[in-house]
Amino acid sequence: MEKYQVAIIGGGPAGYTAAEAAGKAGLSVVLFEKNSVGGVCLNEGCIPTKTLLYSAKTLDNARHASKYAVKVEGSVTPDLPKIIARKQKVVRKLVLGVKAKLTAAGVKLVTGTATIEDKNRVRCGEEVYECDNLLICTGSETFIPPIAGTDIVPYWTHRDALECKELPARLAIIGGGVIGMEFASFFNSLGTQVTVVEMMDELLGGMDREISALLRAEYAKRGVTFKLSAKVTALRNVTAEDGTPQVQVAYEDAEGMGEVTADKLLMSVGRRPVTKGFGLETLNLQTTERGRIEVDEHMRTSVPGVYVCGDLTGYSLLAHTAVREAEVAVNNILGRADAMSYRAIPGVVYTNPEVAGVGETEESLKQKGIAYRAVKLPMAYSGRFVAENEGVNGLCKLLLAEDDTVLGAHVLGNSASEIITLAAMAIDLKLKAEEWKRIVFPHPTVGEIFREAL
Repeated sequence: MEKYQVAIIGGGPAGYTAAEAAGKAGLSVVLFEKNSVGGVCLNEGCIPTKTLLYSAKTLDNARHASKYAVKVEGSVTPDLPKIIARKQKVVRKLVLGVKAKLTAAGVKLVTGTATIEDKNRVRCGEEVYECDNLLICTGSETFIPPIAGTDIVPYWTHRDALECKELPARLAIIGGGVIGMEFASFFNSLGTQVTVVEMMDELLGGMDREISALLRAEYAKRGVTFKLSAKVTALRNVTAEDGTPQVQVAYEDAEGMGEVTADKLLMSVGRRPVTKGFGLETLNLQTTERGRIEVDEHMRTSVPGVYVCGDLTGYSLLAHTAVREAEVAVNNILGRADAMSYRAIPGVVYTNPEVAGVGETEESLKQKGIAYRAVKLPMAYSGRFVAENEGVNGLCKLLLAEDDTVLGAHVLGNSASEIITLAAMAIDLKLKAEEWKRIVFPHPTVGEIFREAL
């Protein structure tokens, strides 16, 4: 029986971050991963989708090159097989990079399904590994709702969409969240007729509603059809006039029953934490009223020596949240003072244009009864934005408390993903508007939009 100071189940962002940090600190570490190191984010989520979306953005830029006095000869067309191949190359490169970092940190990587025997023992195959501390970072999986017809109608999950080698003429997407909108953006840019069916009355639940509505309006102008407040009731196999098999999505909204027929169907309703298949139940961990694993600000569970990080907490199914939680857990094991804060977790939608937000939204502040004021400014107030976005505008919104403390920030416009950290820092540090404004912003940058708003 091998013994380690730290055993980690799951090699996604939380798992490999914790493993590297603990290994660099001199702890003996074993990391179990049943598939590929990097988890969903690196192998079939964050990185692959952004690689595809950058190809789509490059295509959009080429089509609109004349706006920037650049002449493009001939037609501009996407090469889908090569786009997919490039995505796979990027993933392979980054996976090798993660493995190299783990090796350099002295981490033992074990490939296979790990099973918890108790808080100090993990089995993988015929081997049992003993540990002083156990970190569980098992991530999340695609949630498929119990819609009539899911057992007989072929559909894509995000994983299938990432491997698509032939462009569908028509694509139906069930779910208008982040994943659904990013794929809607990608396929729309490549020429597919896209219809998004969303049960809520607005896209991107949890993001700022005004910003979400503006993004929806932009994509509606580009030809994407949206069915909001529409509950999917059934899926059916149908046949086109030329004999081609198609999928029909039946839904119900305020106007009655409706149908969407498409060549392919993408199921993008959401994700849920992975809680089964690795012996979690043997630990009898305390859970919250909503069924989440209960952890404190140090990521400790109710069982001493057992930590949970990442999607399994059910709090924030985002890679960057998982990374920070992993750092907190390892620091606690090392006896270093550190605590997790969820005050400023950025959320980004990598459409074209991008959407990013951090902190409170107007909706969350109203729900909590917190007084605030909203400051809104068109992105055209940033010279850099105007220079790089011909004929395009966006919106920057800041939410300030009565004493001018920054509570939230939301941006529609390209570079939103890169500048949102400026607002996250201001929110996390509880800066007031005047204090944030004293920071010198380089000129010209898109980030100056925050200073203009202040």
